[in-house]
Amino acid sequence: MQCVKLNLFYTGRNFFDLLLSPASKILNNWFEGDVLKATLATDAVIGTMAGVNTPGSGYVLLHHIMGETGGQRGVWAYVEGGMGSVSSAISKAALEAGVQIVTNAEVSQVMVDENTGKVQGVALVDGTELHSSVVLSNATPYKTFVDLVPANTLPEEFLCAIKTADYSSATTKINVAVNALPQFRCCKNINPEGGPEHMGTIHIGSESMEEIDIAYKEAAGGFSSTRPVIEMTIPSVLDKTISPPGQHVINLFVQYTPYKLSEGSWQDPAVRKSFAERCFSLIDEYAPHFSSSVIGYDMLTPPDLEREFGLTGGNIFHGAMGLDSLFLMRPAKGWSDYRTPVKGLYLCGSGAHPGGGVMGAPGRNAAAVVLDDLKAR
Repeated sequence: MQCVKLNLFYTGRNFFDLLLSPASKILNNWFEGDVLKATLATDAVIGTMAGVNTPGSGYVLLHHIMGETGGQRGVWAYVEGGMGSVSSAISKAALEAGVQIVTNAEVSQVMVDENTGKVQGVALVDGTELHSSVVLSNATPYKTFVDLVPANTLPEEFLCAIKTADYSSATTKINVAVNALPQFRCCKNINPEGGPEHMGTIHIGSESMEEIDIAYKEAAGGFSSTRPVIEMTIPSVLDKTISPPGQHVINLFVQYTPYKLSEGSWQDPAVRKSFAERCFSLIDEYAPHFSSSVIGYDMLTPPDLEREFGLTGGNIFHGAMGLDSLFLMRPAKGWSDYRTPVKGLYLCGSGAHPGGGVMGAPGRNAAAVVLDDLKAR
């Protein structure tokens, strides 16, 4: 019994160390090589306005690598046909179960009975009203409670917590079409059809954690990083359905790009072009002639992500994954069980526990809570 208690003590202590520590401390404790540590560190900062020395970034690192795919823990996989195939598979299963799906139907308001505080359904932009005693929102907490729910139906403390939560982001996504695979200087016996070096995540511009920290500090000052931190994937090497023969699709997940620039604006085409070319030039250092292989690209900065997908602040996790917004604090203190102050309204997106990532946990957990509440009626 004493041995079990001692083991639990050390396990708990290690967990809190991971929860509170910066990623740099965790990685320095376990690894020696600068390049390896920097490669792993990107998972601690991707999608966040934080650096490797930010307290709590150690947990974000864990959050990214604790997933499981195909029975293997700590790995990820491509989806045939692109990420949209995930949504298609979910919608197909829903339709087979009898669900009616309506697209291109923007919600203008969540309807709430001011006398009872119960949800009544949703109103659409075109004036249509859909009545229901249960509504689930997978929009961001800010979008849900500030933009859609009438303010007079929410407790002041709750609404204040939602408004003041951290939705900052420094992530830009660049989707690139190329007429040739990048050929990396470090690789020999290059296969023009693609080799192992093209099939996983390729890290560019992060030779050390110090380099990542410099990139973060530039963004904290309102400037896009001089040497951005880039995660490159080339899904078309494995999935031939998403690109024509001889051409490829390349995804660039880029940090750091602040939502609001100290100089210039992301709406300025010249600013956008300059940053994209900066990223391509950095890749050229590792894969010569990459820039000349680009035949087209699409760039989504934080303001673009907010406008196109409703991601408040451009934050891909529906809110920061900081120490003050995890577990019992997500999306606000006292409201981590997917229920909300509006009876019958539930939060089921990444702004709910356990947070962001393509895992479906918030939705599954929220659905279970809804079923329990319906049974209790």
